Amino acid sequence: MSVPENVYTCPMHPEIERDKPGDCPICGMALERKTISAAGPDDDDSELTDMTHRLWIGAAFTLPVFLLAMSHLIPNAPPWLSGDASRWIQFALTTPVVLWAGWPFFVRGWRSFLSRHLNMFTLISIGVGVAWLYSCVALFFPGLFPPAMAHHEKPGLYFEAAAMITVLVLVGQVLELRARRRTGSAIRSLLDLTPPSARVVRNGTEQDVALTEVKTGDRLRVRPGEKIPVDGVLLEGRTTVNESMITGEALPVEKGANDKVIGGTLNNTGSFVMEAERVGDETVLAQIVRMVSEAQRSRAPIQRLADKVSGYFVPAVLLAAVITFAAWIWLGPEPRLAHAIVNAVAVLIIACPCALGLATPMSVMVGVGRGAHAGVLVKNAGALELMEKVTTLVVDKTGTLTEGKPRVTKIIAAAGQTEDDLLAAAAAVEQQSEHPLAGAIVASARERKLAIENIQDFSSTTGGGVIGSKDGTQVVVGQPEFLRRNGISGLENFEAQARDLQAEGQTVIFVGIADRPAGLIAISDPIKQSTPGAIRELQRLDLKVIMLTGDNERTAKAVAKKLGLDQVEAGVAPKDKHERVEALRRDGSIVAMAGDGINDAPALAAADVGIAMGTGTDVAMESAGITLVKGDLNGIVQAIHLSRAVMRNIRQNLFFAFIYNALGIPIAAGMFYPFFGWLLSPIIAGAAMSLSSVSVIGNALRLQRVRL
Repeated sequence: MSVPENVYTCPMHPEIERDKPGDCPICGMALERKTISAAGPDDDDSELTDMTHRLWIGAAFTLPVFLLAMSHLIPNAPPWLSGDASRWIQFALTTPVVLWAGWPFFVRGWRSFLSRHLNMFTLISIGVGVAWLYSCVALFFPGLFPPAMAHHEKPGLYFEAAAMITVLVLVGQVLELRARRRTGSAIRSLLDLTPPSARVVRNGTEQDVALTEVKTGDRLRVRPGEKIPVDGVLLEGRTTVNESMITGEALPVEKGANDKVIGGTLNNTGSFVMEAERVGDETVLAQIVRMVSEAQRSRAPIQRLADKVSGYFVPAVLLAAVITFAAWIWLGPEPRLAHAIVNAVAVLIIACPCALGLATPMSVMVGVGRGAHAGVLVKNAGALELMEKVTTLVVDKTGTLTEGKPRVTKIIAAAGQTEDDLLAAAAAVEQQSEHPLAGAIVASARERKLAIENIQDFSSTTGGGVIGSKDGTQVVVGQPEFLRRNGISGLENFEAQARDLQAEGQTVIFVGIADRPAGLIAISDPIKQSTPGAIRELQRLDLKVIMLTGDNERTAKAVAKKLGLDQVEAGVAPKDKHERVEALRRDGSIVAMAGDGINDAPALAAADVGIAMGTGTDVAMESAGITLVKGDLNGIVQAIHLSRAVMRNIRQNLFFAFIYNALGIPIAAGMFYPFFGWLLSPIIAGAAMSLSSVSVIGNALRLQRVRL
């Protein structure tokens, strides 16, 4: 389903959606575009640009403030560095840093109070605001303070603390925004694969038009070396196409009449004419970008833990700051008020949970981007988290373990029937079916250049077969039981021959004409070359691999034996696949289901994690939490490695987010002052708070290089 282009959401609160840019009503952060559109404008980097300007200007003003505040440490420093001139210069330079460079933090902090969603900006705005206001009062009204608070006959100032904290928080914000932009760069680069124009064939003439003007049904000419502009089907000519940017497959793919081509892939050798089938936001590229964008915004279940902790953590920190202030006023040494303010501010700053808010979303964003680069498209963060815990993998046979391109290998006709007559009759009925085996029968008839007639009264029974009338004669194609239910008996001889073929791993389709058995058609679907190795790796990862297929038991067991599967169930109807998956879940298994067809959609939706093969149907991909672009079981191996890497990364991030708070709050509050004389400057607290954010961001970015 298409998502409107101009939808903006909050990176911290994805439930907030607006139709135009602005600020989040909960936390005040700038809203970001929810999806990246093939036809839409480039991403808006205005917040990154604004924060970068604030950082550089704020840093330029803060450096002299810091040097002036530390002047007492300089040997033989001129007296004016500690005099009134220095104090007024610090005020003049710090004020624009706090009230301009740090203004977004005050806006967000105020909104957090109004919305009653206390967050990291609550603590930052209080801490910086208190330090600056206290220093202003001490500068303008020094007589309000007792002599015990004097430093060189003047009350101490903390302008450098307010300025440094503001700059350090800006550093964290800029790093976060840059990292957020970088995680989507690989996805945005996909959009650049499509050419800006296309050569349209109209009324016998060819003309170049802008890509946005191409419509469904247009005939397009693609010449050697050009990128294919949109998704479609090849009508005339033959060529090879490099699809590596979509599938990851390095070898070019041969294309002929009726073959599908994907927009953004590279035409290698031949010139051809194609018909546009999907344009704009409907193309594979646009769908990939949209899916990944939505996944990057989604929240993993583990995020709820971080959110819940934050909900209690911020009020607890405010309470700790109040207790710290009261304790220093009551028990602290002179100047008590100065010590109380400084230590309370240090508590507020070092306890800032900005790293906690980043811990999960950053890992999810980077991990989803890394998966997309490898052809593993994650639809939501919940699927990514659950993939780590999967104990059982359920797979379909056709198109999942096998190539999904079955071909007719043998035809056995009854007496009085020729192979061509039998095949033509079966193809006439099967041409209206969407089943891959039906396609093999129709393709075989066309290869033999047989006439495929139209039929009447077509009906299909899922898991059974198809039936129709040709020239008043009923043709039934399907399983033996299906033929018997439709009045055809005497199948025993053909069933005996079918058993030998099924033992070799072939699928056998029975055909009945005019209430009599007419013969059988054997179809073979080769196992994908990558499947055996992928199955071994999945089992090495402690997954139990179960095949559920609608095929007969002998064929299914032959395939299962070749691959060394743990369990196989044959003759399973689509509704039964759904029930089998639910039964496995009831027994305590964490189930992933991989499939590619319409008939797999219910089971994909019922599984803990649905995995769709990218070569399959749209409904299968809509029902799944993860889509494998290549349609290859190795993609499941990659998805498991990705999930485990991301979840390990999230746990590391949560540790980094908490360890600074856990260690820093007692020191900042002055708990160790009576024993060791330890006090934590608000500047050091701000640096430690920023370090936790930098640690989280840097750790999350490591996922870009993780091996899958």
